[in-house]
Amino acid sequence: MDVALTILFLGFLIFLGNILNRLFNLTKVPDLLFLIGIGLLIGPVLGFATPASFGIVGPIFTTVTLAIILFECGLHLRVDSIRSSFRGTITLTLASFVVTMLLAAGVLYYGGFLGFLPALMLGAIIGGASPAVVIPMIDFLHLQKDSGAILALESAIEDVLCIVILLTILDVYQMGTVDLRIAAGRLIASLLMAVILGVLGGVFWSAIYHRLGNIKSIFLTPAFLFIIYGIVDMLGYSGAIAALAFGITLGNLDSFKISSVFPCAQDISQVELNPTETIFLSQLVQLLKTFFFIYIGLSIKFTNTESFIIGGAIVLALFVIRIILVYFSISRKISVWDASVMAIMIPKGLAAAALAAIPLQAGVAGGLFIETTTYAVILFSIMICSVFVILLERTPVRRIYAVVFKKFGMAGRSAAQPVPDSPV
Repeated sequence: MDVALTILFLGFLIFLGNILNRLFNLTKVPDLLFLIGIGLLIGPVLGFATPASFGIVGPIFTTVTLAIILFECGLHLRVDSIRSSFRGTITLTLASFVVTMLLAAGVLYYGGFLGFLPALMLGAIIGGASPAVVIPMIDFLHLQKDSGAILALESAIEDVLCIVILLTILDVYQMGTVDLRIAAGRLIASLLMAVILGVLGGVFWSAIYHRLGNIKSIFLTPAFLFIIYGIVDMLGYSGAIAALAFGITLGNLDSFKISSVFPCAQDISQVELNPTETIFLSQLVQLLKTFFFIYIGLSIKFTNTESFIIGGAIVLALFVIRIILVYFSISRKISVWDASVMAIMIPKGLAAAALAAIPLQAGVAGGLFIETTTYAVILFSIMICSVFVILLERTPVRRIYAVVFKKFGMAGRSAAQPVPDSPV
């Protein structure tokens, strides 16, 4: 592609991303649906661009997007919300991941599409919701703090589960045996060590941030975030969880008793982003989100019609089962509206797209079918989630979910989100 044309195209996409974001604020029609559509149009449909056109920049870009989105989410998560929602988060996370993996594996194995272990691999790949999709949508749907914390933490933890469980199943496939101690150790280390390193990074940055004097810049905190992400990922742990923990630490340092853990840290004060830094960070998230979802659209492949039919069927089944999982997993204190939104928040994204090609690269039987089916699941899950957001906001579908979750929020139903008598 000509350089001038590339620059023109980039400028157009940035301009379009801001317009769509404004439309999302006004109409609640998710901008990500249009962005994915643009990616599909210029990629698989018209063939103007492919993921390969971005070279190594594509995967790096998606990783940067995930790090920034999780970091910003962590900045706005309060410790009291995390503490109050932790039990519900763990229950919903494990139930959602396991049920998704087993359902997908069962359909593919008993339907004769894949062998048992390859079917489990695909189930693990699509087992989690994407934080890069879920977290931006939380901000626009007026959820209570506890509900937003549950969805944000669930999607972040499930990303790690997808990676660890897939690699474990792949080990079993290649070696024929599995050591449960190694698998459990890998999972615990990836989560726990990432949290510890993210928190330590937050404490360290808080200690030096106020001593930087005249060299402060709006780019410094994001730059240090990338350093933390890179170090943790190089050590073999979850950079995504570390980014979330780093943001939570910076946003809650005044709630931690740092001096009781680090006696020499009594003079450490919380990093407060000034208005300029806050605006810059929000604009950076918007810019990265625009390119991320277009890249997702570019990455989808229409090479196997059967894969798309199976993928669509799996996604529809998951949306039905998600209602049951939310009903039995979360506290009855959650409002009807929040429970309804949580019941549709299972879009797949970055982790699934990145993991889709691993079985094929490893020589797993049915690897190409795994890849194409994963892309179908990503596309349909995001499309259906986006459509349900519109339906919940504007149509009687909201009443159906209100009936299902009528026992929720009785102690204090959100006044901001009443169940309407007619579509909004």
